[in-house]
Amino acid sequence: MPVNPNLYFDWAATAIPDQDILEAALKKSLDAWANPSSLHAGGKEARAALEKAREKCGELLGVQAKQIYFTSGGTESDHIPLLAILNRPEKGNVAISAIEHPALREMANELKKCGIECRLIPSDKNGFVTPEAVLDSVDEKTLFVSVMAVNNETGAIQPVKEIAAALVQKYQKKRRPRFHVDCVQALGKIPIDFLAAEGVDSAAFSAHKICGPRGIGILYLKNEEEIFLRGGGQEKGIRSGTENLFGALAFADCLERHAFLPGKTTPRLEEQKKWTEDFIKGLLSIKGASIIPAFRGLPESQNKFSPWVVQASFKNIPGQVMLRALDAKGICVSTGSACSSKKASRPILEAMGVPAEERESSVRFSFGPKTTQAGMQALLDAVKEVCSAFN
Repeated sequence: MPVNPNLYFDWAATAIPDQDILEAALKKSLDAWANPSSLHAGGKEARAALEKAREKCGELLGVQAKQIYFTSGGTESDHIPLLAILNRPEKGNVAISAIEHPALREMANELKKCGIECRLIPSDKNGFVTPEAVLDSVDEKTLFVSVMAVNNETGAIQPVKEIAAALVQKYQKKRRPRFHVDCVQALGKIPIDFLAAEGVDSAAFSAHKICGPRGIGILYLKNEEEIFLRGGGQEKGIRSGTENLFGALAFADCLERHAFLPGKTTPRLEEQKKWTEDFIKGLLSIKGASIIPAFRGLPESQNKFSPWVVQASFKNIPGQVMLRALDAKGICVSTGSACSSKKASRPILEAMGVPAEERESSVRFSFGPKTTQAGMQALLDAVKEVCSAFN
C-alpha cells in the first residue's frame, strides 16, 4: 500500500524525494553522460556540470567550492576525516560524543583494533554535549573530536561554535585535534552558521535527508588533508571513485530549495516551530505520555531543539507496539535511527540516563517540508486512540 505523504512522520530516516528535481537532474546527467575525469569533449561537458553543482553547494553552505567534496552519503563523509588519523605516525585517541550516529560511534570503536583509544564524551540528561564535557575528554594525544550538530533522536541542537572555540583556546599553543561535525540532521532543518568558524575542520551532509536522492553526500573540508582511503584520485584524491553527476546536480538543487541560510529564518521554519510546540502540548495531555527529554516541555528549552524531531515515551506501551499500531492506521513513525532499527538497544537514550522502561516505550516523530498541520493533528489523534486502548 503506498505511503500517504500527509501521514509520513519518519523524515529523519529519509525525506520524500522532490520528483521534479530528481527528474531534471537525471535528464541533465543523461545529456552529460561521459566520465567527468575524461579529457575529451564529453568528459569536459560532464566536468563543467559537476563543478557548477559544486559551486552552487559551496555558495549555499557559505563556504568555498574547493572545500566541497562529493561522497556516497553521510556515512562516508563521516568516515573519511575519521580514518585520516590512520596516516598519523603517532597513536593516540579519538573523542566521540556519546550521542553520535552509529556511522561515527561504531567506526570509532573499530579503530581500537588499530591501537587507537575511543573515548565517549558524555551527554547531560537533556541530550546536550557541553564544551566542558568535551575538554574533560581530550588531552595532548587526542587526534579527532566529533560532536553532531543536531541529534537524530531527540533533536537537541549542540553548541558547535562554543565547542570549536573551547578547543581552539585549549590547544592554542599545541597541535589541535581535528573537529568534525555530523550535519546530516541539521541540513534543511536549522540555519547552519558554523562551518566558517575557527576550529571546525570538517562536516558531513546527506542529500536524501533534504528530499534528494540516496547515495550522494557532501564532505566539507576546511583544508585539504592526507586521507587514508586511496583510489583513482577523483575529488582531488579525497574521495576516489567515478563521480555521481546525477546525485551532485540533484543535491545542489535540493540545497537551493530546502537549506536555511545562515543567520536567517523562513516562514516555514517558524510555522514548524509553532506546530511542534502544539504537538508536544498535545502529547503531554495524554495520560502516561512524556517527552524525552522532559526539559523540552519547559519554556527555557525554546530554540534548543530542532522542531523537526520529537522523541516521546508512552507508559506501558512498547515503542514497537506503538509503531505497529500507528502503521495499521497508515501512519509512519520510528523507534529511533533507521540504521539501528533492528537493534534492541538505544545508545543515545542510554547516554542521557533515560530509564530502561522509558527507553523501550519511546517513539520518534520526525517532520519535513511536506508535513502539514492537519497531518500532525491526525497523528496526535491516532496516538491518543492507541493510548486509550492500553489505559
